[in-house]
Order: sequence, then structure tokens, then C-alpha cells
Amino acid sequence: MKSSRFPAARWSLGFLILASALGPALTAQSSSFHDAPATAAGLENPFTTQQDAQVGMKQFHDKCAVCHGPKAQGTGNIPPLTKGPAQAAKPGEIFWYITKGDVANGMPSWASLTDQHRWQIITFLRNLNGPNAARPNAAAVEPPDASILNAPRPTPPFTDFRFEKPGTIHRISVVDLPPPFTTASSGNGPRLVPRPESAWPQAPAGFKVELYATGLHNPRLIRTAPNGDFFVAESETGRILVFRGITADGKPQSTGVFASGLNQPFGIAFYPAGPNPKWIYIGNTDSVVRFPYRNGDRTASAPPEHLADLPANGKGHWTRDIRFALDGNTMFVSVGSGSNVDDPDTHPEETNRATILAFNPDGSGMRVYASGIRNAVGLAINPHTGELWCSVNERDALGDNLVPDYITHVEPGGFYGWPWWYIGSHQDPRHQGKHPELKDKVIVPDVLLQPHNASLEMTFYDGKQFPDQYQDDIFASEHGSWNRAIRTGYEVIRVPMHHGGRATGEFQEFLTGFVLPDGNVWGRPVGVTVAPDGSLLVTDDGSNSIWRVSYTGK
Repeated sequence: MKSSRFPAARWSLGFLILASALGPALTAQSSSFHDAPATAAGLENPFTTQQDAQVGMKQFHDKCAVCHGPKAQGTGNIPPLTKGPAQAAKPGEIFWYITKGDVANGMPSWASLTDQHRWQIITFLRNLNGPNAARPNAAAVEPPDASILNAPRPTPPFTDFRFEKPGTIHRISVVDLPPPFTTASSGNGPRLVPRPESAWPQAPAGFKVELYATGLHNPRLIRTAPNGDFFVAESETGRILVFRGITADGKPQSTGVFASGLNQPFGIAFYPAGPNPKWIYIGNTDSVVRFPYRNGDRTASAPPEHLADLPANGKGHWTRDIRFALDGNTMFVSVGSGSNVDDPDTHPEETNRATILAFNPDGSGMRVYASGIRNAVGLAINPHTGELWCSVNERDALGDNLVPDYITHVEPGGFYGWPWWYIGSHQDPRHQGKHPELKDKVIVPDVLLQPHNASLEMTFYDGKQFPDQYQDDIFASEHGSWNRAIRTGYEVIRVPMHHGGRATGEFQEFLTGFVLPDGNVWGRPVGVTVAPDGSLLVTDDGSNSIWRVSYTGK
């Protein structure tokens, strides 16, 4: 598809080109940076003075800060440009990619900028860590567009943050989906601000929300150990934390570091099932490892044992969750795609990605359990049926209301569409005419969520504290949109399972309030788990906190 289908004026994606191209692309200098030709790698930047960096900073502010943050710190699933691949690629490769663009992955060509301005933006980026670095001032970034914040209410079943309220029920069906490109694709990353004293998560009547822990660093997935301890992945620091107990004032009795030195850890699983596990499994971005574990261990007693390599190659979705089948014979590992919609036929680096892989518990016997699942961030096992379930981030850049994220049970050998199809027999126009034989094989997920919600960890509620109608229901964290003109998500939702029955497509907003009325964001739910007392714990990597939701009946 030619980039002329998407003139730059239609896009407010800013410098999203660097989000996918530079952020997740490489972890070190590579001669195959997005297939940049050798002639590009050999280009020299002719605009490298401090004055050029200042001009580049202004261009960054005007074109890029909406997605990358006012200080290039990254927003949403857009990584920071202050470190990593953005600082490693050759300037000529970056210039080539900025000019070329990658429409299929939501990045327009920026050939509309002058050569000088493109080079100056690169100079600004390459000087971000220098002693005289020019940095945009957060206060200089324009506030959210009032015309957007005052826009008419969205047409149901679609919604946005302005109308999120605990208890509100939604149901999105296949017939509600608009045609692709009904609206322009937007770059609207969260503008993170410190939590104001008056801001607090909101839950339905009868529930109380308390701040369980704060001062964390990028807390992600959280799992409850058989003895009741809470294990939390601090992915950015490479650590697994452990929290024990809940005091009378709702705080942890003790905290500690179980393990460190891991590679973007996310998934956590205890094995075998039951009250006396022998191992704790960790999903690094590129491997599965395990530590010996006995109930009550608060520090690892031995180095990690490497069990299996996972597809990674430094690109795209990096989270790897782990769950075991009820019989203990199969280990499931989620592996997200390396891109938005790259065709695996022509991109071999997508091999075994956008899948849920299955292994033997010792890491042997890798096979594909289900495919076409762009990014199954969270996995869970239905305790009644034994079915594997997942919480999925679908693709971007088809418009505000495409494609819905989803929560679904996973069928063995099932195909869920990515990248050629979505939500049944809808073909992605960026792959028009490809793989017609798969059209009738695409499984429609159980629950369609708001598009671009960024649905992350999920769990089945097996506690006894909440009212009976919550028993066996799904709770899932929605990290929040970036590819939508008016943001959505930034909440925890509930999916009714009708006491162990089947989801019927509806979901309910449960924990909201992480977005301020002006559109600024102070909190982003990531992980969710059930405590031994039946309360719910939610990690929040926006405020670097853990929230506790309990039922008081008042």
C-alpha cells in the first residue's frame, strides 16, 4: 500500500515513526536496521551544531511530543528516545526511515519536512543525554485540545474516558465495527502527571480503594503465591519483588526483592499447582527461566535455570506471560508480534510470534498452541473448565474504533486473524487479497473491548469477599490508549462469567478515575490479582503504585 493513501495532514502520529522503528527495533547497532540500504547508513548528518539541536527540539515539540512525551521519555507503548536503539542506529539510517515511513505499521512518511529539519531532529535526539542537552519543557507543551475534550459524546457502543464510570456496562459486537479508516488514525499518548491529592481510583458502591504500596519502579504483572505472598515484576529494573501480608491499615507487612538481573521479566507462575510448589517460573522477554521455590521464600535460593529461548530479536511487543494447564503437563507462554501488521510471509522475524506457545514443563517440546493473536499480554486458566484465556492488544492505525482489543478463551490450534484478518472475516486493507483460504477460519473472540484499550493482565475472581455475583468473573487491567483521538481505557474492567458459565460479550467498568478531566493521565493499571482475603490488588505503572480494592458493603 502506498503512503499516498495517508497524506501527512490526516495523521497526528507525530514522530511515531521512531516509536516502532527505533524504540523496539534494535538493542545494538545493526547493519540491517529495517533493511536500510548501505548508502543510507553511510550518510553523514550535515546539521550537528548546538543551534541545530535547538531547532530540532522545536520540531520535536511541534511534531513528536504528543506521542513521545515532552521530554522524549516515552508514552503509552511508545518507548523513550533517551536510550536504547534510538541512540544506537546510524543517523543516516534514521533519516532514511523518517523519509520512507512505514504506513502498514502506522508511521507516515515525513518527507514533507525539509531535509534540514529531519537532520536537526536527529541531532536533537542524539544530544538528549549530553551535558548541554536541549530538552523540551513540559510546561511548554500545549494542553489537550479543548475542541476534542468538548467533542460530542461518542456513538455507543464506543466510549471514551469522559464517560467512564464504575458499573457502566458495554457490549460491542461484530456488527458495530466501522469500515477501516472511517476516522484518521491519531497519536494521542498519555500525558503523565503526578497524582493530585484529590485524585483517587473510583469503584462501585460498596467497595473501598486503598493505596497498598507506592514508590515502585514500573510495576507490571502481579501474581499471588500459594502461601499468599504477592510477586510483582518490575520489568524495567529486571527485578521480581515480593510483598507479604496486609496490615490493619492496608499496607504490606514486609517487602523485598526475590530476584534481580533478569531481562525484562513479566510472566510469573508457580509450579506444580497446589499448596506446595517447587519452582517459580519467570517469563523474560527472550527466555523462560525458573528458580527453586518453597512457600515463604522471599529471596531466590539459587541462580535461575534457563529452560527455553523465546522469539524476541529486540523488536515489538516484549511481554511474555506464563501459565500452566490444570493437569500440569503443559506450559503456555504468550509471545506478541514484533510489529503492528508486518506480513510473516515476508518478515521471517515474525516466525512464532503473535502466538501462544506451548511447552513441556521442563521447557522442551515447543509448539504453537494458537496463532494470529497479535499480543496476548495476559493469560489465565478458567478454574472450572481448564480453558486457557487471554487478554489481547489488537492492531493500530485503522481508525479510532478499529480494531477492538479483546478477551477470549483460546482454542487449541485456533487462528485469530493477525495480520491478514481481524474479528472474523474482516480483511485488513493493508493486506488486501492475501490468504483468502483463512477467511472462514478466523475465530471471533468472546468479548470485544474498546479499541486501543491496551488490555493487559487478567484473572478469574476466586475470592470470597466480593458479593456472590462476582464469583468466577474476570477482572482485567486496561492500560489505556495512545492511538485514539480521545483516550479510552485507563481502568479495570469486569467480565461477567455467570457463575462459571460462558462470557456473553458484555463487560463492565469497575475501577476508573485514572484520567483527569483535562485529559492528563496520572495512573495506568497493568496487573491484577486476588489476595487471600478476597480483595483485589492492581498494579499501576503510571503512579508506580499498587492499589487494593476491598468490599465493605457500605
